[in-house]
Amino acid sequence: MHTKEILEKVRSGELTPDEAALQLKLEPFEDMGFAKIDHHRALRQGSAEVIYGASKTPQQIAEIAAAMAAHGGENILITRMHPEAEETVRAKNPDLWYDPLSKIGIVRKNFQVNTDGFIVVASGGTSDQPVCEEAALTAEAMGNRVVRLYDVGVAGLQRLLSKLDILMQANVVIAVAGMEGALASVIGGLVDCPVIGVPTSVGYGANFGGLSALLSMLNSCASGVSVVNIDNGFGAGFLASRINHRTGHQGGK
Repeated sequence: MHTKEILEKVRSGELTPDEAALQLKLEPFEDMGFAKIDHHRALRQGSAEVIYGASKTPQQIAEIAAAMAAHGGENILITRMHPEAEETVRAKNPDLWYDPLSKIGIVRKNFQVNTDGFIVVASGGTSDQPVCEEAALTAEAMGNRVVRLYDVGVAGLQRLLSKLDILMQANVVIAVAGMEGALASVIGGLVDCPVIGVPTSVGYGANFGGLSALLSMLNSCASGVSVVNIDNGFGAGFLASRINHRTGHQGGK
């Protein structure tokens, strides 16, 4: 029984509050054999469970998404979904929206901004854009307005400084960069909001698949910079959403 149905039955008198509470306690997840879907995560944490698609079969992704949709879910987020899985997932979820750049899939896409602050996603270079879009789409799916500032890396600092007015109005900035990962430190020294550094695996041999950018960001001399794992645009977008909803006025403009 869906949570909304339980509440409707309480309102109509078919269930007592105690009976409804018991139903909610007994049905926090759905056991599909290969997966246990946490249908109560949105009630506990404000956002639904996210499907990590990289190591799941297309059929598993399709069935999990369909089960979440059957429980009334919207903006069902699938991360790292390979393009080859799109057809299978769409067969069971006809309203699938898919972005091959970020490998993000969204079932029952219905973006609605519900806070009046905004998030900036800034990238060092165009090569960082897949990770940027993973972060931006994650944040948008969770009810945030996102401003994209792409290709504003430190190799041409004037590009970043020309957008300083936007950076200074943001509630949180996601700084995505490979190579030496200097962008997070530079932005951290310019703004008064939290900065989330996302090191990417973009770079030549000695960047060690993003390790050089990760260490640079972790050793940032700018205050207020936190760092997520290499190429983890999803983690940055999720965290930025939490920050934005804490600092922005709920309900949006």
